[in-house]
Amino acid sequence: MTNLRITIAALVFIARLEETNAPRTCAEFCKLLPYHQKLIQARWSGEAGWIPLGDFKLDVGFEHHTSYPAPGEILFYPGGYSETEILFPYGATHFASKLGQLAGNHFLTIVEGREQLHEVGQLLLWHGAQDILFEMM
Repeated sequence: MTNLRITIAALVFIARLEETNAPRTCAEFCKLLPYHQKLIQARWSGEAGWIPLGDFKLDVGFEHHTSYPAPGEILFYPGGYSETEILFPYGATHFASKLGQLAGNHFLTIVEGREQLHEVGQLLLWHGAQDILFEMM
């Protein structure tokens, strides 16, 4: 199992790559590491942050996809009905866009630091966009 470190502001999480269930998404995402972006509050999906990626594409289709990720189950949406994005659920989430329900590839799972997920929501709601960094350990 391969783990990544995810840092949001001063919060640090350890996430397991879901290499068995989403091998292509994991492999393509790892080529981007270290990966730095901004995380903002999701508009349609409930208690989640998202990283809007516009027309950016990874060479992946759907694998191990879901519309109802649990807190800490990070999704990559490869695009199609809506723009490409990464969804970071910190609470109750129903993945959607203004066009309706979406499904994204569950490719990372937070395995350490889950108790800090609520703080991610507080940061996004009260302080706006936050720096997020994904890196190999």
